[in-house]
Amino acid sequence: MNYMHVVQPAMLDPSFTRVLGASGLAPLRRSELRELQINLGKLCNQACNHCHVDAGPKRSEIMTWDTAIRIIGWAENQRIERVDITGGAPEMNPGFRGIVDRFLAKGIHVTSRCNLSILLEPGFTDTAQWYAERGVHLVCSLPCYTKSNVDAQRGDGVFQKSIEALVLLNELGYGRDQGLVLDLVYNPGGAFLPPDQQKLEAHYKLRLLDEFDIVFNSLLTITNLPISRFAHYLDRTGQRRDYLKLLVENFRASTVSALMCRHLISVDWQGRVFDCDFNQMLELPYGGSKERYLWDLQPDDVTNRPIAVGTHCFGCTAGAGSSCGGALK
Repeated sequence: MNYMHVVQPAMLDPSFTRVLGASGLAPLRRSELRELQINLGKLCNQACNHCHVDAGPKRSEIMTWDTAIRIIGWAENQRIERVDITGGAPEMNPGFRGIVDRFLAKGIHVTSRCNLSILLEPGFTDTAQWYAERGVHLVCSLPCYTKSNVDAQRGDGVFQKSIEALVLLNELGYGRDQGLVLDLVYNPGGAFLPPDQQKLEAHYKLRLLDEFDIVFNSLLTITNLPISRFAHYLDRTGQRRDYLKLLVENFRASTVSALMCRHLISVDWQGRVFDCDFNQMLELPYGGSKERYLWDLQPDDVTNRPIAVGTHCFGCTAGAGSSCGGALK
């Protein structure tokens, strides 16, 4: 059954809550907490055009060890089973390896968001081996299988570095061995929605295998949300209104039950909590209330609590939907 919600042209800037209400889904509330997504800082060896974190080599925001320990303690007390570690390039946080090892020692599954090129940087060339020894689940950015598209979005030379890093990961068993999961991430190179995830994954696998003998597990398609650098791009090119119209017109009610904000809490480099990674970058507080820190949350502050939403949320509910885990439908 197709649950596509038809939006009239007059509703070009509607309230996301109002559209949810029209589908009988408002207000948006949390289900059971399953995962923490933790941003270790905005320092990165790249400065990608689509980056909603505004990360780059000159950013100084870095999570301290004391903050990390408080987060790890909370996760253990609340029996969190999974953590998703992001940046910037999370590997550039001086405490990164110690943080990951602490989580693993407590039996918590760790996913790391890796930009691939960091694995070839001086001082980080042993990181791929380190990941493999621990069986860390890697989610790696590769917004296309062609050099021109990747370099246009992520910088000159990034495609070649990414290919070299993927070859290295394959040699270590990633994408080949059952315990070493390697997923790739696709972001559109412009103001349009991702194509069908399953079909695009098949194209990626065919091209990367034929041209580079590279294999991976799954492809995750993620919609570019109209915030931070991508919002600036939309403004520079005069596409903001049309892109928001595209997102609104493609709202799909059937994606709402799987939205990542319903089962995940996003934690920034200072330990503050948000309903999702995108809300974090917009400084939209957890639940739309006052600023709070993870270690101040109690169990009754999570399940069935309201979720802060905004116009940008249409990016996660458009078409097949979008989350850090890829398409929702």
